[in-house]
Amino acid sequence: MKALFDTDKNRNKESTGIFYGMYVLAMLMFGTNGYLVAHISLQSSQIVLVRTIIGGLILTALLLVRKDISLSRIQSELHNLLFGGIALGLNWVALFTAYRLLNVSLATLIYYAGPMLVMLLSPRIFREKLTNIKIAAIAIVAVGLFCISGSIAAGRLSIAGLVTAIGSALLYAALIVFNKRIKNTSGIQTAALELDVAFVIVLLYVLLTKGISLPLASDIPYLLVIGLMNTGLAYLLYFTGLQRLPAQSVALLSYVDPVSALLFSALLLNESMTVLQIAGAVLIIGGAIIGELDRKHFYAESNL
Repeated sequence: MKALFDTDKNRNKESTGIFYGMYVLAMLMFGTNGYLVAHISLQSSQIVLVRTIIGGLILTALLLVRKDISLSRIQSELHNLLFGGIALGLNWVALFTAYRLLNVSLATLIYYAGPMLVMLLSPRIFREKLTNIKIAAIAIVAVGLFCISGSIAAGRLSIAGLVTAIGSALLYAALIVFNKRIKNTSGIQTAALELDVAFVIVLLYVLLTKGISLPLASDIPYLLVIGLMNTGLAYLLYFTGLQRLPAQSVALLSYVDPVSALLFSALLLNESMTVLQIAGAVLIIGGAIIGELDRKHFYAESNL
């Protein structure tokens, strides 16, 4: 009997290890987005349009195959689902634009200040108490952002890129707020619906601004990867792991995304950072991790 129990326990450990692997793989895939965007000639909004239509179609098709659609739940949370989708689409447009105006490393670091902003506003928005550790974490991230923004303002990097990156962080925070209010709709259903809404919003944005352009032949492999792999497959892996791993583990592992983005941009795009910017990076990631360690509830939407 003991041997059987040990076998089951080992199997459970192996299954948990698989889910950890799936989640980390999703984070690593998200971390390559900046590299992929850098090799696509289309406008940032047009890249997001391709990403949303491919990812939305994949997850929607999966829902239809699984028959995992509850219209009553969707209707009860339609307001937050719609605004979450709008925030998702515009968030990606701002982030991908910041990649090009600023660079992948700095845009990613500023973008990840979004969850800290939500934490700062949580007493008013969610009636959650700010602990001393959370206040310290927010202060550390703020100092890190000051280091980065100050170095950008003093150097030759784009102020427009800095503003766009801050905009992406604000939209990221809005995305978290709307999705935190969604209680009954499943994670994968939420992702599929928000991707579909994001596609409509980004399509309207593209038509009203740059218009639709055809990609170059050299763009197609990168577009397929960012749509099929980094959106469709990555979100499937993300939500599968998210639903089966401890919240604390998910919170900490989510920072594989920005760390890997920094490494990929340095190794593959030859981006460099000043000493002050590196210090800012350490403060932002370190402060965010400290904040996650103190959270009782993980914001499940933080890598959308």
